[in-house]
Amino acid sequence: QVQLVESGGGLVQSGGSLRLSCTASGFTFSSYIMGWYRQAPGQSRQLVAYITAGNNAYPADSVKGRFTISRDNAKNTVYLQMDSLKPEDTAVYYCNARRLQSNNWGQGIQVTVSS
Repeated sequence: QVQLVESGGGLVQSGGSLRLSCTASGFTFSSYIMGWYRQAPGQSRQLVAYITAGNNAYPADSVKGRFTISRDNAKNTVYLQMDSLKPEDTAVYYCNARRLQSNNWGQGIQVTVSS
């Protein structure tokens, strides 16, 4: 079955960097749109960035210029490089894989940015 496993989260100071990874299995990774979402306490889950099967990347306005999404189809992995982190980036980050009617989520990973 589809499995998405996130790694790389943790605690970082404001202005610092983290790289999240999401390793996928159970489906044809290269055919799927891969994305990162985040959910802060008391808020709804929001799109951070996504990357198409054709390797076109679309970051949300709130992270444009600071976060970079990329994928390695040979490793079935999608990355989120997060630079210039701010306290408001604190959230649980979720990996997403979708194609047609298939929409799949990882378990989420905590990112905390201290001021």
